[in-house]
Amino acid sequence: MSAKPLIGIVDDERNIQATLAAILERRGYAVWPAFTAKQALQMIAEQGPEVLLLDLGLPDSEGLDLLRKIKQEYPNLPVIVVTANDSLNNAIASIKEGAFHFISKPYVPEELISLVAKALEHRGLRQETMQLRQETERLKKRVQRAEAQLQVVFKNSKMQELFDLVDQVAPSEANVLVVGESGVGKEIFANRIHEQSPRNQGPLIKLNCAAFPQNMIEGELFGYKKGAFTGASQDFPGMLSAAGGGTLFLDEIAEMPIDLQTRFLRVLQDHEFRPLGSTQVLKADFRLVAASNRRPEEAIRSGRLREDLFYRLNTFTLYIPPLRERTEDIPELTQLFLQRFCTKMNKPLLTIQSEVYDALLRYHWPGNVRQLQNVIERAVVLAQGSMITPRNLPHEVVHATPHDPVSSPQELPNEPGLIDSSQRMRHLMTESQSLNLAQREKAALLAALEQCNGNKKKAAELLGIHRPTLYTKLRKFGLGV
Repeated sequence: MSAKPLIGIVDDERNIQATLAAILERRGYAVWPAFTAKQALQMIAEQGPEVLLLDLGLPDSEGLDLLRKIKQEYPNLPVIVVTANDSLNNAIASIKEGAFHFISKPYVPEELISLVAKALEHRGLRQETMQLRQETERLKKRVQRAEAQLQVVFKNSKMQELFDLVDQVAPSEANVLVVGESGVGKEIFANRIHEQSPRNQGPLIKLNCAAFPQNMIEGELFGYKKGAFTGASQDFPGMLSAAGGGTLFLDEIAEMPIDLQTRFLRVLQDHEFRPLGSTQVLKADFRLVAASNRRPEEAIRSGRLREDLFYRLNTFTLYIPPLRERTEDIPELTQLFLQRFCTKMNKPLLTIQSEVYDALLRYHWPGNVRQLQNVIERAVVLAQGSMITPRNLPHEVVHATPHDPVSSPQELPNEPGLIDSSQRMRHLMTESQSLNLAQREKAALLAALEQCNGNKKKAAELLGIHRPTLYTKLRKFGLGV
């Protein structure tokens, strides 16, 4: 059986205390009396009433002073002011100090009971709202952690170097600039930096500088006071304030208006800012991660990015390679997205025809990882049966011509990485020592393909490399895919 709701009664007149207690107890409430302000504070601290009935005329304190103190220390406790002083000024003052309601003596018992019931309901709703907000914050942090750990699947050595660098840089307070084409996953790097940093219990606030008109982004970033400009109907704290104790991720930093860049540079220098329409200077306490799909030097030359801001941003600069330069990552990314969308759509895990992989590896991916994700989602939606086929891919992917990525020559695996049946390959490589590295590499590829009768899967196994790596090398030497 649940405990009765406890109602605290603060009134210095014992007969009124007795009357209120009788009314409330008949309706199923428990009561606890206090006759002075001192007793009231002690009762609240020790008994934790769910609603408080407060008389403004107390022997040791002004009732409004006590109300003010109660609301400061116990903001979620509903207080119903009950007093014989029914002046309008007292009513207004009580509500301004945070009273739930105001009722004057003499009162109708049913009216008082109704107010108590509403106050309890209000308290319950506020508690539920707080719990929902806390749960939402917990979920947001879980999502951020999940995103930070999100495979991040890669086999590309350059990506491995980048993530190693991130894990070194993240525990510091250094600013980080992430540069890469749209869709390469810059936000994933920001998530990981935040998650690996000492600020990971604080918020990760994200603002895309290209998503707001120039006349709005300043208010979004700095916040504003009510009436600061037309349409500012209430105070707004802004992203700089919201990021306090955490990380601020500014995406597409080169799209920030140049005059606003000047003001933001001052924030980075002075660690303080002032919201629009306010005279109050606030402390800026955030770690900055910025991103751009433009090369910084190009953005500076074109006047889109202040050079002095760039030097503030680039304590560490991470250049994320586009997907076409790391095609060896495509198969695992494809599997990751396949599992994700099959789960989301309540489908059994589909298999992928080898021709689909061939098409994915040929395509040049101007939209990078984000485009690959969309293509796989589309394929899962369209797939009939248990397999994804080329018919489930967009036309431009299926009919793409081989793309030649710009990549540096890579050494073939050392002999221990080759399987026993590769004696002919080793002999050919020995004979080719006088050739340069690129010539030896091409000769080895041709030999492997010849030995495997053109079967690329077997040729990759023979060479001890992954099939996507083989495709990359074949394209590099113009050998077709």
